[in-house]
Amino acid sequence: MTVRPIRIFGDPVLRTEADPVTAFDAELRELVRDLEDTVREPGRAGVAAPQIGVSLRVFSYNVAGQVGHLVNPVLSDFDGEQDDDEGCLSLPGLGYPTRRALTVTARGFDVHGEPLVIEGTGFLARALQHETDHLNGTLYIDTLTGDVRRQALRELRRVRPAPQGG
Repeated sequence: MTVRPIRIFGDPVLRTEADPVTAFDAELRELVRDLEDTVREPGRAGVAAPQIGVSLRVFSYNVAGQVGHLVNPVLSDFDGEQDDDEGCLSLPGLGYPTRRALTVTARGFDVHGEPLVIEGTGFLARALQHETDHLNGTLYIDTLTGDVRRQALRELRRVRPAPQGG
């Protein structure tokens, strides 16, 4: 069992679009095992490969006790709206109301390259959208607007001050 450390806001890998997976090999299977082991830690709903320092389009999720993964995801069929609090392992201690689609379809592949379709509603839909955003170099705070965005950015500066030049 390998639980990998989570990269924290400020790490450039979190702001870089991840590369598509092209080889469904032993290396990918090991990465997916690590992602699934990492997401099984208490309080975790999803972990994208960039969050453990790997710039590949793959993530794991743990929703309602069901652990899974998706390689090269593409989201479609967005429907409805939900506006619940959302947090992120890469932004520890922060959480803000974040608008997401209520339902979404995620298409991609499993670790063996077999097509996989996940129909998500509610919290699973939120997790699929959040983790796919990570693969695009987007953090949930980027989707916030208005006063909520201003509050989040103030809090982020407070807990993660800018590095001092020297």
